[in-house]
Amino acid sequence: MPEFVQIHQSNDAALRAELAAGLLAEPPRAAPKFLYDALGSRLFDAITELAEYYPTRTEAAIFAAHGGAMAQRVPPRAVLIDLGAGNCAKAARLFPVLRPGAYVAVDISVDYLQDAVGELQQRHRQVPMLGLGMDFSARLALPPAAADWLERHDLASAPRCVFYPGSSIGNFNPGESLALLRQAHALCAAGGPGGGILIGVDRVKDKAVLEPAYDDALGVTAAFNRNLLLNVNTLLGSDFAPARWRHVAFYDEAASRIEMHLASDGAQTVRWPGGERHFADGERLHTENSYKWTPGAFETLLREAGFGAATHWTDERGWFSVFWAPAL
Repeated sequence: MPEFVQIHQSNDAALRAELAAGLLAEPPRAAPKFLYDALGSRLFDAITELAEYYPTRTEAAIFAAHGGAMAQRVPPRAVLIDLGAGNCAKAARLFPVLRPGAYVAVDISVDYLQDAVGELQQRHRQVPMLGLGMDFSARLALPPAAADWLERHDLASAPRCVFYPGSSIGNFNPGESLALLRQAHALCAAGGPGGGILIGVDRVKDKAVLEPAYDDALGVTAAFNRNLLLNVNTLLGSDFAPARWRHVAFYDEAASRIEMHLASDGAQTVRWPGGERHFADGERLHTENSYKWTPGAFETLLREAGFGAATHWTDERGWFSVFWAPAL
């Protein structure tokens, strides 16, 4: 049976302080991790089915076409550490080719992981599995409970493969991405030789392709974005009214990033215990960035983080890349 460890606590005082500080900032903001409560995670699953949203199916096609080549670089019997695992579907599709020795599914909430990891365990009974509820955007490192789990399964010296699909690295700005990749390198280097990172990266392309992927005709992404406000209400005790906020998404070509915002529909004041924020008509709450990379720029970032020479695979249109980089 899989084991589960919850490190992140959604009612933590530090989390409430982070939210309040973001709402009072200029301009106001909320971190993209707050998009992913239980409903938000399911709405994102729906987004991946939309015609406009190319990243998930493009990445899946790359894995299907090149999984064998990836398996030649990922060491056999590695501990597969799946960041932002969600429903674990992407890792599950790679199990037959990567043949991991153990699986650690990391997400902000263990509750969302439990069914997915439990189902995956039924299909791969011989693979030890751990669900780890952790906010790795703050710091990526295995907590003592996870280290103990590795020791108990005689895996402390096994090579480690950090698996970070879905282009979620794009939620971080370049400096934050470098810091996260350095932590990923340290995590890999703490295991046996041969470890590294397998990571999906969305590439720079025409805004006519990018913008509809984040502002679909059905309004699913708009619902996903507004649901953040309900999550903030739950976590902070605020009184956001989602119907009074409009979804805004656009590509900033100079910064090579999609920006998502919520714009206030009319002047309004949002209150929470110990604080409040007045929003002018049209004022925006920044909820997400999604940076896009060229292959050369991302290879440079991996080298700066301490990884060795990278290999990458792409699709026929060159819209998306999956990189493997060893932890030297």
